[in-house]
Amino acid sequence: MSFAHGFPFDPSYGYSLDALLAVEPPPEPADLGAFWRTRYARALEVEPNPRLRISDETHPGFRVHNLEYSSTDGFPIRGWLLTPRVGAPQRGFVLGHGYGGLEVPPYDLPREDGVYLVPCFRGLGRSQRPPISADPNWHVLHDIDSRDNYILGGCVDDVWVGVSTLLLLFPELAGHVGYLGISFGGGIGAMAMARDARIARGHLNVPSFGHQPLRLALPSIGSAAAVQRCVGTQSRISDTLAYYDAAVAARSIRQPMHVAAARFDPVVAPPGQFAVYNAIPGDKRLFVLEAGHLDYPGRARQTQDLLAELWAFFAPL
Repeated sequence: MSFAHGFPFDPSYGYSLDALLAVEPPPEPADLGAFWRTRYARALEVEPNPRLRISDETHPGFRVHNLEYSSTDGFPIRGWLLTPRVGAPQRGFVLGHGYGGLEVPPYDLPREDGVYLVPCFRGLGRSQRPPISADPNWHVLHDIDSRDNYILGGCVDDVWVGVSTLLLLFPELAGHVGYLGISFGGGIGAMAMARDARIARGHLNVPSFGHQPLRLALPSIGSAAAVQRCVGTQSRISDTLAYYDAAVAARSIRQPMHVAAARFDPVVAPPGQFAVYNAIPGDKRLFVLEAGHLDYPGRARQTQDLLAELWAFFAPL
């Protein structure tokens, strides 16, 4: 799979589809499970105290509310809550955005009968707060030398507390919560779903943070490049990243999963994306994208095909 491009490297990295499907996750730290169980238990103790108000944003199928809730360490998370204009919601979703953040809530949603909680992860979009940089090249480095304080851990917390918020607002949807995450939000979602059984089904689109050793080795124009520039100056970075590997986390996912992984992607290297899919041990479906983080001739058609698959995938939710 290849496209005309001006990148100084091959965003397919020379991998055939068979080779991508053979990428295995790296080994995990011996105390990985204990680390994440402790973190999850702490997140469950948080009182989100959600605040809602009608938004100026409009959506043809949903009422849009501005949302704010309190995550771990009292961090204020802001975003949106979308509720169906017609009928009561039959299922709920937490959405995880990419590193570009969100200016407005998304329009391409797979189910019209769901309620969507759309948080901006800490430090990004509506949840910006100094000294955390909203620039992905710096955000991804925030406290990267500390396993316990690394920014990605806080973002996983934001998903877990987001689920708590959704269930506080709609307790009748317990057992009917799904997750949709793209790129940054895909990798964060894999880590969140590995520990949170309240999320019954999930979709990860071009997930980041898969197979950290490969992510540090393969050229990229995404956040991985910033980490690569930094890793030579701080030896503790690789130790931290071992705990924040979406492919390693995917080994522990037990929910049915749908993954869209790209064969050509200059921002999130495809071997890392496929490592996430390959590591999921149970019920899983794969949608192969021609490219990720890139416009290409078949993109609109693939987007519509993907949404149709997701409509069906989340029907049992």
